[in-house]
Amino acid sequence: MRGPLDDIRILAVSQFGAGPFGMMQLADLGADVIKIEDPVSRGDIGRWVQPGAQDGDSLYYQSFNRNTRSVTLNLREPEGRELFRALAAKSDAVFNNLRGDQPEALGLTYDALKECNPALVCVSLSGFGRTGARAAEPGYDYLIQACSGFMSMTGHPDGPPERAGVSIVDYAGGLAAALGLVTGIHQARRTGVGCDLDIALLDTAIALLNYLAAWTLNSDFRPVRMPSSSHPTLYPSQVFPTNDGHLVVMCAKEKFWVNLVTAMDLPHLAEDPRFRTFADRFQHRDEMERVLTERFRQESTDVWLERLRGSVPVARVNSVEEALSDEQVIDRGMIVDVPHPLFGMLRETASAVRFPDVAGSHRPGSALGADTDDVLRSILGLDKARIDSLRASGAI
Repeated sequence: MRGPLDDIRILAVSQFGAGPFGMMQLADLGADVIKIEDPVSRGDIGRWVQPGAQDGDSLYYQSFNRNTRSVTLNLREPEGRELFRALAAKSDAVFNNLRGDQPEALGLTYDALKECNPALVCVSLSGFGRTGARAAEPGYDYLIQACSGFMSMTGHPDGPPERAGVSIVDYAGGLAAALGLVTGIHQARRTGVGCDLDIALLDTAIALLNYLAAWTLNSDFRPVRMPSSSHPTLYPSQVFPTNDGHLVVMCAKEKFWVNLVTAMDLPHLAEDPRFRTFADRFQHRDEMERVLTERFRQESTDVWLERLRGSVPVARVNSVEEALSDEQVIDRGMIVDVPHPLFGMLRETASAVRFPDVAGSHRPGSALGADTDDVLRSILGLDKARIDSLRASGAI
């Protein structure tokens, strides 16, 4: 079967992480994502990120651009802009992840493009959005983790604020943009009218605060960095050291507390008035943690996993290498092979969204401008002489 989005064409003026991550999710589902790259600046900066960068390609670039095509267009040149408008007329959406003040300046908004395609959906993903005092500022995941409050809750209470080990705001922002884009196309196909969508990484991060925001806005609770990466109110839900590693226990229901202390040969703790309920354990969390930590240190991680799995939510704290070889990850097909002309057979993480009966088809992200001629011929009907002329003028 063909991909469920194979009737969608997207022009993506995007680079680095957040935007390409979101567009790759759609490309994996069959959308024709045509990545527009600047020939003057050597394309997406992700092509040059180490390790493994060579000849205008990199492992970093490939991890974000699977199944996408590359067309070089110089949007500073009049002919480049006209080519872009011609492609937009035959596309469903235009996506960009530029700084908030740039889409309007480069003519990537619905107002600028609706004459050539009234049903076009124009999606902007930026750090701070297209409006507000910080619209013209560059915004990156690290910065957004800081100003959204994420870092104030991450790390040890006695240490400095810390960022998450992965670019969680970038990825969430990319997914939000992808969801907005397909929703916009759905609406446009019903109404015949497109729109502008303004997605911000900061907005995404604030939305992700969710219940912590509700607690802060409506009570005197203030989220802070917690010892042992604990949940702010549910105890025990945290990291515990074993005699050869670490594991996470998540007692999100009262029954899990009873199951936990029984499996640990500490059944009397279930009736201890200090620990009987969530509220009791929260009040006496330091005492509870001392008892459990001492017991967890007496056995190996494997022993505890064998004892607890099936009765208490538990997980080993894996390294990245261990996570990628985890039995469940392999069983779920989350590692895919992508043949690449430069790097050989690349192993990459799959999309989390896969449709039954649709065989995964994985192509590497194209070399810079590799699809320019084919796109201009197949979509716009340009002949070789015209393409050569455009290349000579610097438009492509």
